[in-house]
Amino acid sequence: MSTRLDHRNPLVFDTHELGRRPGAMQRVTRTIDAPGSPAPFGVEGVIGVPDGAPVELEIRLESVMEGVLVTGTARASAKGECVRCLEPLELALEADFQEMFSYPDADDRGRIAEPADDAEDDEDRLFLEDGLFDLEPVLRDAVVLALPMQPVCQEDCQGLCSECGVRLTDDPDHHHDAVDIRWAALQGLADSIQDGEKDEMSGAEPSVDEKQEK
Repeated sequence: MSTRLDHRNPLVFDTHELGRRPGAMQRVTRTIDAPGSPAPFGVEGVIGVPDGAPVELEIRLESVMEGVLVTGTARASAKGECVRCLEPLELALEADFQEMFSYPDADDRGRIAEPADDAEDDEDRLFLEDGLFDLEPVLRDAVVLALPMQPVCQEDCQGLCSECGVRLTDDPDHHHDAVDIRWAALQGLADSIQDGEKDEMSGAEPSVDEKQEK
């Protein structure tokens, strides 16, 4: 079977050194640039590892009967926006992952499959291709699962004022006097009545007592 994977891709790993010796193990450390395609390394528009940002990988390859068990940890810096106050934020990300890459000619019990069994294709399984495997889809899923779906700049972030949009964490005493629009209308009516009474009093004729005093 001709491989479709490019060994020059930093997320493609070679397992030939392991051979098919169950129990054989290999540790690999590698720093790669976060790929921006076919999808961002994170939740688009919310938070993720920026395209091209360094991602440190620590990986253990272990040969088992049915294939190669890949266990590892990815570390990177994720950037996004606080869902409460909309301020930019940055956080340290650590994502663990484990995946089995099966030999193309091995069945579920780790034995070499008969040719007739090749017709049984399990879409959920990942396979080695000429001793190579692509870690990108596994790593991408692990990063997305490790990211917070509701990222905040700090746990006690108060968000924004619903009236004027000011960031409440910067101004904890910020507030607006609450005005009930129903009472506001009545207050306006009362003010107009008082103004009218004042006008009437200022234009009224002097009383008898006032005339006598004059």
